[in-house]
Amino acid sequence: MAGKRPRQRVMRVLSFARLAFVTGLSAFASAGAVMAFSPSPVRLAQMQAADGPVIARTDPLAGTGQAKKHADGHYWAWARVNGTWVRFLVDTGATAVALTPADAARLGFKPSDLDYQQKIVTAGGASRAASVTLASVAVGDARLDDVSALVVEKGLDTSLLGMSYLGRLSRFEATREALVLQP
Repeated sequence: MAGKRPRQRVMRVLSFARLAFVTGLSAFASAGAVMAFSPSPVRLAQMQAADGPVIARTDPLAGTGQAKKHADGHYWAWARVNGTWVRFLVDTGATAVALTPADAARLGFKPSDLDYQQKIVTAGGASRAASVTLASVAVGDARLDDVSALVVEKGLDTSLLGMSYLGRLSRFEATREALVLQP
């Protein structure tokens, strides 16, 4: 009986060691996944230089685009807006495409020159917005021209791909992996 106790302790220690290893490996993989969804500015430039970002992929069927579903449960898409890459959270609850002031500035709009006369309510609370028109918005091959958008003055953490784009598509379908967009 005395010989079994040391063996039981060793087995218990090995079980805890295995559990700790699997937990650590899982945490490491999760951290890598989070890093993959938040590219550094250098990595973003590399992604854009290689035929556009790797997050938005064109469907093999001509004329469609995809917004990939990420581990956070949301659909994220890289769209080419007026020739510039912008990362969007796809939001069917957003009435319009909504841009952060930083994304608007990268697209050539000078936020200080915009007329923030529209009162809006976002998930972050009340804010003001300025209307703009985007010459083109393309997720993969799902391209639309003259898309209405809002530049939200404050309270928007990321740009939203809303219904002023999605509602003009002939079809969009959510799957487990992606949101398929068809112009």
